[in-house]
Amino acid sequence: MATVLSGTSGALFYSPAGTSVTTLAASAFPSSGANITVGANLGFQVGDAVTLTYPSGSTTTNAITAGAKFVKTYDSSTGVLTLSATNGGAALTASAAPSGFGSNFASIVFTAPQVVGNVREWSFEITRAEIDVTEIGQTLTNTVPFRTFISGFADGSGSASVYSTDDDTNLATRLVKDVLLRIQSGAKMKLYIDRVLSGGSVDDTASRSITADVILTSASFNVNPDDGQLVEIAFRPSTAPEFDLSKT
Repeated sequence: MATVLSGTSGALFYSPAGTSVTTLAASAFPSSGANITVGANLGFQVGDAVTLTYPSGSTTTNAITAGAKFVKTYDSSTGVLTLSATNGGAALTASAAPSGFGSNFASIVFTAPQVVGNVREWSFEITRAEIDVTEIGQTLTNTVPFRTFISGFADGSGSASVYSTDDDTNLATRLVKDVLLRIQSGAKMKLYIDRVLSGGSVDDTASRSITADVILTSASFNVNPDDGQLVEIAFRPSTAPEFDLSKT
């Protein structure tokens, strides 16, 4: 007999909004110093784990090295970002800018969704539109004719109940604030139905999950003297979700 899953194995992982820049030209990188111009009004924060990727075939000698990095600083008003090799480490500098991009671009994106530790519950729904293609002029019989439908576009919606805490730096607080962020590129939900840990880390080959790029649409606060403060976050998938419902 199959084992019925319970919510105790669930979890919500999140990549913050405004942490994906995929159209960086070579001119965005410094020929001297540490400043990378990624654009203003994004959501990068100090300590974010990000990945810097250059286009295949580009020349990056003496440029800031590609790979896993951390955000050292980000100025939302100027759009200037610096990176470090370790969290809190020294800013990485360059003595030459990269080149040879052609028509391609470099990218700096949040490396992977991280667990939101103050989530009470989440829900997610996928629906399909119905298109009425009933034809007129059908042969009538002694029973009523039925309409004919075909499936149309898909849509989805989701919500998460997040506890409000006095920690300004945790990911739950950031999730709430991201609802108001104008540029939400990079926002992603990884909704674990059955999260399995191995050696203290999530084993995705043994877990079941739903992953989707999302837009955050609302935040509803509930404050009363009898319960912990909850914020209801609503979101919609901005691309087709990925369902990983088998342990493979």
